[in-house]
Order: sequence, then structure tokens, then C-alpha cells
Amino acid sequence: MTACTALDICYCVHPEFKDAIAANVARVRALLADQRAQGKAIGYLSVPLSAAGGGSFVVNTAIAAKITERVTERFGPRAVFVLNPGAEGGDGLQGASGADYMYMWTQILEGDKGLGEAFDFVYFSGPNDFGRYFELTGTHDFEKLEAWFDDKIAPDPKFKDAIANGGLTRNGFRNYYGLRASVAFSYGSHDEWNIARMINDRRRGATDYGIANQLAVFFNGQPTSPGGYESPTAAGDVGRCIK
Repeated sequence: MTACTALDICYCVHPEFKDAIAANVARVRALLADQRAQGKAIGYLSVPLSAAGGGSFVVNTAIAAKITERVTERFGPRAVFVLNPGAEGGDGLQGASGADYMYMWTQILEGDKGLGEAFDFVYFSGPNDFGRYFELTGTHDFEKLEAWFDDKIAPDPKFKDAIANGGLTRNGFRNYYGLRASVAFSYGSHDEWNIARMINDRRRGATDYGIANQLAVFFNGQPTSPGGYESPTAAGDVGRCIK
């Protein structure tokens, strides 16, 4: 079925996940409100989690946790809370699609007023964030990724099925994490970029916000220029069901 958010951002979702999505939206909003009540700035981490493109969900989830730790340490744990979708996806969504998840995260991002009022910044992960996890230095990076696969992926039983059915390969792993591990190649992150852009567009026109109170936007560890975060990107999972 087609489900649309308050900002009329629509996804083709599975109705059986409707209650689980609603429950997690409420839970995460309460979590953010509690962190805000402690005086913390609130950030949202946009990070590829799926295995699309040759990566691994397990590895990406571990990387998301490390990025969250690093961003939290950068600003200070007493002063900031970073919402990591890899850790706060909720229960009851086993088998859900990217569109199901994005319908959930879009509601959380946009907030009740469609101004992203729960958030102060969005951190879009880039190749440097992923490279740090694998300790890449810019010298022989592909070979380091191949060795990482051989040492930590191939012997691990939890990757056995994915390797056996061809869903996870040494070359695919190397090429993904060496070339494409970034929000630039993620369906959901493309949508999150456009959502952040839409929120900032609305904030610029809102009396209580204006240009001075837009969401801060980071990519690959650095603040993004106004021309960057005001530009749209290709849609990912957004779209109504096709009848």
C-alpha cells in the first residue's frame, strides 16, 4: 500500500508492518525528547546499512556504531545525542523493505510540524568514515580490504550462507568498501538528503527558524556548503505503489 507522511513524502510499504512502524516512531520520538530534556543537541546519522552493492549488513551495522561513537566523542557525550538507525530500528520489522524503514525514519526526521524540530544536525557518512573502520591509509587500500575479507569474513560462520549463494564475494566486498561505501550510493540516504533539504527549505520560510536556524548538514566529517545542502539528489525508496 502507499503510505504518505505529514510532508506528503510517500512510500510503497507493507501493511503488516504498520503497527510496528507506528510503535517505533513513538518510541524514538520519546527517546529524542528525553535527550533534549537533558539539554543535548540532537543529530541524525545517515549511513548505508543494507548489503546492496557488495557490502554486508553486519559490517555496516558495526561501522554505523563506530561512526556514532566518533561523532559523539567529537562533540562530547554530555552535550550531544546521535540517533543511529542501525541501533534504533525497533522490533517487529524482520523482512521489512527499504521503503518500510524509510517511511518510519521520514516520520521521525520530519517531526510533528514538518520542521525536523527534534534535530539540530544530520551527519551523512562518507568514504572517510568507512575507511577509518578498516584502517585504510590511501596506500594499497584494495589489498587491505581483500586481506580483511580473508581474515574476518571468510572464516566467520555468520557469513557462510551469503558467501555460498554469491551474495557476498571477496571482489564485491573490496570494490564496495574501497569505492562506494558512502551515502552517495545508498537508496535510503538519498531520500534522507532530500528530506533534510526539504526541512531546511521549510525552516528558511518559518518565522521561528529562518536561515540562522537551519539543520546543520555534515558529509564525510565536514560541514556542507549552502549550495551543497540546498541541492536535491536522485530519489531512493520514495514513490507510490504502482498499480
